[in-house]
Amino acid sequence: MITLLLIVFVVGYLAIALEHPIKIDKTASALLLGMTMWVIYAIGAESIVPEAAGSKFSTFLAHNPSLQNQPLHTQTLQYLLQVDIISHLGDICQTLLFLIGAMTIVELIDVHGGFRIITERITTRRKVRLLWIISFTTFFMSAVLDNLTTSIVMIMLLRKLIANKHERWLYAATIVIAANSGGAWSPIGDVTTIMLWVGGNVTTASLILYVLLPSLVSMIVPVWLVSRRIKGTLPQVVETGTPLKEISNGERNTIFILGVAGLLFVPIFKSITHLPPFVGMLFSLGVMWVFTEIFYNSKSLQKSREQRIPKVISRVDMPSILFFLGILMAVAVLQSSGILTEAAAALDNHVHNVYVIDTILGILSSIVDNVPLVAASIGMYPVETSAVTGYAANFVVDGTFWELLSYCAGVGGSILIIGSAAGVIAMGLEKISFGWYLRKFSLLALAGYIAGVGVYIIEKLIF
Repeated sequence: MITLLLIVFVVGYLAIALEHPIKIDKTASALLLGMTMWVIYAIGAESIVPEAAGSKFSTFLAHNPSLQNQPLHTQTLQYLLQVDIISHLGDICQTLLFLIGAMTIVELIDVHGGFRIITERITTRRKVRLLWIISFTTFFMSAVLDNLTTSIVMIMLLRKLIANKHERWLYAATIVIAANSGGAWSPIGDVTTIMLWVGGNVTTASLILYVLLPSLVSMIVPVWLVSRRIKGTLPQVVETGTPLKEISNGERNTIFILGVAGLLFVPIFKSITHLPPFVGMLFSLGVMWVFTEIFYNSKSLQKSREQRIPKVISRVDMPSILFFLGILMAVAVLQSSGILTEAAAALDNHVHNVYVIDTILGILSSIVDNVPLVAASIGMYPVETSAVTGYAANFVVDGTFWELLSYCAGVGGSILIIGSAAGVIAMGLEKISFGWYLRKFSLLALAGYIAGVGVYIIEKLIF
């Protein structure tokens, strides 16, 4: 069954990659992939769960005595239904709710013309200069927000600056790289860095000191290579749609400031309450919802002209949400069946070099979700005390393994467009094809990734 799961996963990913040649929407392939893998896992639960779950399965049976006299298949299927699928679906729904909240807030800003406060200040039409402005803005914004929210904001902003779809793809792909690189050196910039930070594997000072420079290099190298290809200027963008004349510039700016403040509030909310980020995002959405209700109640507008939240939510790209669901459900099976854990253990047994292991894990994160990869690594390697020496010293708090893992898991996802949340969002919002990104950007992202690893190794040799 494990072999069948791997075959189905590879075939499903190929279907997503070959979306345009086979003329089947990637969302359909992703959903079919995710659900098929869960069906196979359920059928083979009897042979997979006892070995993959181990003590968790035994604990489950101990807490459910009514199952202890049941056949093994019934026991394992109930474990799958009551533990595995609920646990993974809970994590995935958190991500999807966060995504829906962020996309709704960004759409709300957009329909009210709030992004004009930025686009009117970006006056350059020179392609190269605009590329660098967008890249550095994304890089540092991703460290404050997270790479997922940053990608949504920047791609929506990009639509106001570049009219041609294929030219916009080039900048959108750069945003993916910059967002992933920017999120790798901040404790709140990426889900994986949050996991390592909250788990006590790394500290904020260590991330900034040792991972900031490699992350910056991983962004600069591909952007510099792209800038050598492009020349000339972009045509002026003509604003489409009719802005609401009844809304003043001050009111438009207020909506923009409230929306951005709501997004920035999410990491602060998490650090104070320790609740999942989606709670903070939906709280911010609730505040924006109440504000817009009061705002439109004070206006004398036709219903068709109002842009209240229920109308704005209809603009959210649901195929992208479902695509994300399918991908994460498929990867969840790889995690539950023990495939990812076995892969990590094989690396440790056969390689036994933290630089090489982390580099390979980063490349793997471009194929499967980096969250279960990091989770498997944390589970395999407990944080050592500062008194240890030799190979074990790599696993102390702020040890080489954890610092480099933060970099590799975040930046490695840029190698393929489906390797990160930022890439999946760009793929969904801009309809970028897997093949186009593979041809145009994968090698560039890989070059930046390897360069960043090299910079980190040099830092460790010097300091």
